[in-house]
Amino acid sequence: MHDVSNPTNSPRRALRGQRLAGAVVMALTLVAGTACSQKPAAETAAPAATGTPAPAPAAKAASADVPVVDEAEAARLAEQVKAETRHAWQGYMQFAKGHDDLKPISGQPRDWYEKSLLMSPVDALDTLILLGLDKEATEARELIATQLSFDHDMYVQNFEITIRLLGGLISGYQLSGDERLLKLAEDLGKRLLPVFESKTGLPYTHVNLRTGKVRGTVSNPAETGTLLIEFGALSKLTGNPIYYDKAKRALTETFNRRSRIGLVGLNINVETGEWTNPTSHIAGGIDSYYEYLFKCWKLFGDADCKRMWDESIGPINQYLADEVREGEFWYGYADMNTGKRTQTTYGALDAFMPGLLAFGGDLERAKRLQESGLKMWRLHGIEPEAIDYAKMEVTSPGYPLRPEIVESAYYLHHYTGDARYRGMGKEFFEDFVRHTRTEHGFAALKDVRSKEKNDSMESFLFAETFKYYYLLFAPKTALDFDAVVFNTEAHPIRKTWKD
Repeated sequence: MHDVSNPTNSPRRALRGQRLAGAVVMALTLVAGTACSQKPAAETAAPAATGTPAPAPAAKAASADVPVVDEAEAARLAEQVKAETRHAWQGYMQFAKGHDDLKPISGQPRDWYEKSLLMSPVDALDTLILLGLDKEATEARELIATQLSFDHDMYVQNFEITIRLLGGLISGYQLSGDERLLKLAEDLGKRLLPVFESKTGLPYTHVNLRTGKVRGTVSNPAETGTLLIEFGALSKLTGNPIYYDKAKRALTETFNRRSRIGLVGLNINVETGEWTNPTSHIAGGIDSYYEYLFKCWKLFGDADCKRMWDESIGPINQYLADEVREGEFWYGYADMNTGKRTQTTYGALDAFMPGLLAFGGDLERAKRLQESGLKMWRLHGIEPEAIDYAKMEVTSPGYPLRPEIVESAYYLHHYTGDARYRGMGKEFFEDFVRHTRTEHGFAALKDVRSKEKNDSMESFLFAETFKYYYLLFAPKTALDFDAVVFNTEAHPIRKTWKD
């Protein structure tokens, strides 16, 4: 899970974690020249499935052809991803150093708020480390350690600051061992804590970093429930339980307000706990809430999170899953109280779901849904923000350089060993470069039909898009998948603490 052209508005996923010795750093760093053996599915099986049974294989739609990617081609693509990441980083450093983002067409800087919070460097750091771009990683780390300050009298959006900055600082610390990054993370965590001081425990959407004043009473499950990986990891690394406790309560309070049939809605008042929009889906505004139910169990071993996931995935598959035409599998919109279908809408943010399904053990649904995502991508040669999947028509034409469909290809390749998902990745990556590359970086598209560019390059390009492309093509030794849990901004958090 995600757009922040105006960061005071809905976030991209809300409208779409002991200190390390050198051995730990090395375990997460590239091993040059190692070939990736593709194991059969039986050897890389995902955990046991939960929820309702997967649809019968006989219902599957025919699979489309994808490019063939052998080990040599995967290695070439991994090097190309590194080169394009360096291209975007160099553009940022030349034209926007010290600011949040680069505007990649005009070559101008852009900040979210009155003062820069170094969004791009913080989001980029762990990617630069994992890709072995040592010079660029050092540039990012020193920029953060010497220039980043949170002592500003300005309101910021808790969700985006948490997933991008708190998550990025923690993963950057774990990969580099630089204590300055953990100190910054703890300072930020303290400044964000006031958001949880509502009667319900559901967080307000915005907080003033200096005064602690809060605002924003209407939120959504993604904003209230996508905080525990980051705040929980901060608790484990600092020994202060308050961060874990506050974020877990917010997640639990969101779950406790699900409907009689087990669904959550799109908008909720954090002071009253009442839903203000009963629309249910897996898209922006809800998506990463479901993601964190499962991931927080994987990272922290929290049985409550596992129980909440188990009680949620069944209703998702019962009421939101949909089939059209010859066995095409999608997830649409429904009323949270009745389960009645309200829209046949699926989009770039929903495309995280095959990865989550694979992580949760449901490979059958994951594979079928990824095929639908490929069909959406091929509608105009790059994915739009949303389509009506019943009509296969674009309903929201933008492309902000999103990572989710690549993330799912990475998870599916990890669990199945099937080169098909690298083939998808090659198609996605070549289209991405062809249509969005600029002299200074990569530009979002205003409309995937015309390929008209938008002068925007959000920091998640570094944190997520480049990282997932690289990990898809690189040897599995590039990152120990089973040793980390990615937050929703693709920051890999490693359990380095003892329970």
